Amino acid sequence: QVQFVESGGDLVQPGGSLRLSCAVSGFTLDSKTLGWFRQAPGKEREKVSCISKSGGYTYYADSVKGRFTISKDNAKNTVYLQMNSLKPEDTAVYYCASYRFFCSDPPDYWGQGTQVTVSS
Repeated sequence: QVQFVESGGDLVQPGGSLRLSCAVSGFTLDSKTLGWFRQAPGKEREKVSCISKSGGYTYYADSVKGRFTISKDNAKNTVYLQMNSLKPEDTAVYYCASYRFFCSDPPDYWGQGTQVTVSS
């Protein structure tokens, strides 16, 4: 059974940092493309970042490029999203997800999400 458990969401001031974690069970991280997407109230889902099976390819949305970093620890079966220089517009529920083949595919599995709120 595939399961994602996200953690690390919190209330943070603008300019602050957070690290999101996603513990994955049901498959090994070197078998699927993984990533994060977010959804804010009243807005469409936005793909934030992806990392390939090998870890050699990463994707970032323009809105987070240079501020967010995706990584994974295959030994811990955990995916991370380091978020720096956070802005109020980063406020959303962040979901960890897997993709069948490529980052451009729709997600096939995802977790319940973790809330990130950026506010002073």
